[in-house]
Amino acid sequence: MSDHSPLSRRDVLKFLAGAPLLPLGASSILLSACSVTAKNATPARYVSTTFTPMAAPALADTAAMATTTAGSILNVHYSDQSTQHYKLAYQPFFITGEQVPDGKGGTLLSGAYVDIHNRPIIDRSIAGKERQFFSDAPDGTSLLSLPKTTVDGIKGKAVFAVVQFEYLTRDQLGAATDKKNAYGTLPSPIAVLTLDQDQSTGKLSLVKYHNVDTSHVHGLWITCGASLSPWNTHLSSEEYEPDAQFIENHILFKKFSKNLFDDENKANPYHYGHLPEVTVNPDGSGTIRKHYCMGRISHELIQVMPDNRTVLMGDDYINGGLFMFIADREQDLSVGTLYAAKIGAGFSVDPDASGASLSWINLGHASSAEIEQMANALKPSDIMLSTKVDPLDASYTRIFADGIANWIKLKPGMEKAAAFLETHRYANLAGASMGFSKMEGTTVNIKDKIAYSALQNIQHSMVKNDPAWRASTGITVNKAIVAGGIFAHRLAGDQQDTDGVSIKSEWIPIKTKALLIGEDIPADALGNLANPDKIANPDNLKFSEKMRTLFIGEDSSMHVNNFLWAYNVDTKKLSRIMAMPAGAEATGLHVADDLNGWTYILSNFQHAGDWSGKLHGKVKASLDPLIKANYHDRFGAAVGYLTAEPAQFSLSGK
Repeated sequence: MSDHSPLSRRDVLKFLAGAPLLPLGASSILLSACSVTAKNATPARYVSTTFTPMAAPALADTAAMATTTAGSILNVHYSDQSTQHYKLAYQPFFITGEQVPDGKGGTLLSGAYVDIHNRPIIDRSIAGKERQFFSDAPDGTSLLSLPKTTVDGIKGKAVFAVVQFEYLTRDQLGAATDKKNAYGTLPSPIAVLTLDQDQSTGKLSLVKYHNVDTSHVHGLWITCGASLSPWNTHLSSEEYEPDAQFIENHILFKKFSKNLFDDENKANPYHYGHLPEVTVNPDGSGTIRKHYCMGRISHELIQVMPDNRTVLMGDDYINGGLFMFIADREQDLSVGTLYAAKIGAGFSVDPDASGASLSWINLGHASSAEIEQMANALKPSDIMLSTKVDPLDASYTRIFADGIANWIKLKPGMEKAAAFLETHRYANLAGASMGFSKMEGTTVNIKDKIAYSALQNIQHSMVKNDPAWRASTGITVNKAIVAGGIFAHRLAGDQQDTDGVSIKSEWIPIKTKALLIGEDIPADALGNLANPDKIANPDNLKFSEKMRTLFIGEDSSMHVNNFLWAYNVDTKKLSRIMAMPAGAEATGLHVADDLNGWTYILSNFQHAGDWSGKLHGKVKASLDPLIKANYHDRFGAAVGYLTAEPAQFSLSGK
């Protein structure tokens, strides 16, 4: 090609690498790999992205149901009316339990559990076959790049992924550890992956796996969803905070303490339920700290707004709330003010309804350091008294915590400690709308100033006359929608809290309304309990500004195969783009619109073959042996990304 061509060598390589996929149909328009754009021609600009959806795997196709299936097509539309089509595929970086490179010529066990001294935690369930525990539940993942890197063995460019592991489903004997009872028994690992990004194809290859040392933050408790901060750090989570008020009866927390410290009474519940932040270093290592001032709630997947200060936080909890944290300084979550939402009139699950107003209750201002000091020094009874039996004492207040009635009494002068260490109970006392049921992932559409939150279920504390429901929350539906839904929050500035004090942010949720709602159905021919052509039990959410698309990952006990969806907020089209193995949850969702010129959609899955009777009764017998063969006897799960072999897709102009 002539030196005068406006197409760079890298552009041509990218195009040639992708050419075998184009066109996929007779109507496709393909730019010739040999053509040379006229010197003064205007390059074709990227305009939009659409997805040609895939069908849900059918009962006859057991192979597809037993693995990740990406059967959709990503269509990139340009200003010259041309379209490039990319047939999507799924590429794991690894399956947990596999040996992966440590960057030093050796290997490490992926997803492996270690104690507070970074020693392996051993599965001893089968005598003579002792082995290190490893997770089958990878979750929150962030993909990022750094200006300078110092990792050996990189042929293209080094990029990094941070991945965390939520929990473990079972030991070698397959002991009964259903999801509820598996949470928290082992300290969550978190790792930095160094990936070699091929500059001609966009392919990512794992060259180094680094375990982040979490010992100085007391280990990690149930790291679930995650997000990438605007300043390029990984914002983790610790959900289902151990209930300090009744910790003596918390059997799982005692097991956690035993596994972490070799002492079932050493772990302090107030050290968990916070917001960890991981910083990636140029050599592919990572460091971690916890922020104790962002509320001790069931953190899931938080979203930092473009001001680098305002943080919107869901709460994966029954009788949960919508929380907001506003940092004092940009790019520093170590000190700020915590708020909880109050829902006004008009709450509805009807997407055509106008929605309900949101106001914000100031729960308190604190630094991480002072709350950590309180966590170290205070016992639960120092902060408040709690009982699950009516004390017949008017000085106690009746609330609901995780669906269970509590009667609580705040100790004098302990407001700040309660706000940040007993956040659920204190938010109830402050009058917040603690009535949501499992509000999970949160993301933001910056252009339209709209945030989105996933409600995995719309039930229990949201349903009129349910034992956990209270009219005073302002959150009421007449009938449960177990399939859940997604709500959109309009964002604005110039707001005051409920005490009339100005809130210094331009990214405050002021109104919430239903966006997408699932549909419960009687079991269909496959066993689905929710309409397979609609979302069910949404969990992970990520918004792509360039694609104008909300990506949705499911954690469903209602779809036989959980799905990854793409919802275009302009066309309102919902497209299924990938299916997880039957019984697996879609996790680790992350979208990078432009990473060195390439576009990535990351997705993991958890616990393939996690069977439930009614849902999987028609498929378990045929799928169980296939899933065992695909995923290390059901002990493994995938960490990976969507690609389009032989080249990654790009949203750059031509």
